Amino acid sequence: MKTNTQKQNEGTREQIRTVEQSNTNTAAAEAPGAVAQAQAEKKDNRLPIDSEARKQNRILPTPKVLNLLFKNLPDVYRTAEVVGKWVWVQFKEQPSAEIRQQLAQLGFHWNRERQAWQHPCGKFSLGSQQDPHEKYSSYQPARVARRSTKTHATEAVAA
Repeated sequence: MKTNTQKQNEGTREQIRTVEQSNTNTAAAEAPGAVAQAQAEKKDNRLPIDSEARKQNRILPTPKVLNLLFKNLPDVYRTAEVVGKWVWVQFKEQPSAEIRQQLAQLGFHWNRERQAWQHPCGKFSLGSQQDPHEKYSSYQPARVARRSTKTHATEAVAA
């Protein structure tokens, strides 16, 4: 008796496997059309970037990057931080698409781990588990520039 029940269960399992495989094959056949349709509906909202200019901007030294940032995005320049030779920009909220496009055009890239836009300033390196703030000095160029202009103004008044 056990043998018959076992054979019946095996037959039922085989039928279930056959039905599951046919469902999988049907879904796989329909999937390419669904994927193509989903891709057609999802448009690329990114703004165009001149890739050659971006490549050239990525090798610029730190002072030139800061100068470009000051000229093109003065509000972003105020939040910029120089860490070692790299320039970092962090936002409290996601910036507009135009600002992201301009940062990318200037040679910045998004670092998901550090939640910052970073520019290598010609000093490319692989990622590190260590926080670069621990290894390199850092400063905010907008604050340094303000102090130097205040110092010059104070010296001019004193003279």
